[in-house]
Amino acid sequence: MLRRLLRAKDRMDVASQENWPVKRLAQVSGVSEAHFARAFRQAFGVPPHRYLLSRRVERAIALLRETELSVTEIAFATGWSSLGTFGRTFRDVTGRNPSDLRDNLRHGQGEQVGVPQCYLRASRRPDLKIAVSEKRRREGGSTRVPNNQEVP
Repeated sequence: MLRRLLRAKDRMDVASQENWPVKRLAQVSGVSEAHFARAFRQAFGVPPHRYLLSRRVERAIALLRETELSVTEIAFATGWSSLGTFGRTFRDVTGRNPSDLRDNLRHGQGEQVGVPQCYLRASRRPDLKIAVSEKRRREGGSTRVPNNQEVP
């Protein structure tokens, strides 16, 4: 089963800019949708959608650092269909907006001398252990009441 999951994970890594609904990933793996989603989370610690978001954000950071593409071009090149969604998700995951991050990367802020680049990249990899919407709700102090609770 792990080999089948790795096949789907590799496809997402190679083409993270494409849409990868669970149905398509399950077909790549040759298993049912429910089984795929459950097994992927169990094997890699995150649901497929969060894994894909982390790859997209990671790729966007690399493009911000290494190219002169505009933020809009990077958003569309990494798979977002809306600049607003890209900016909001990027900020929720990294804590910075794309333009500010690019400025910091260009001016060498945060660079560690003597630390191998592979370690630096791994330490900066997006950590999506909780859903982006849940993170936003927790940080923003949302007043929305879950459906199963009564308002006092």
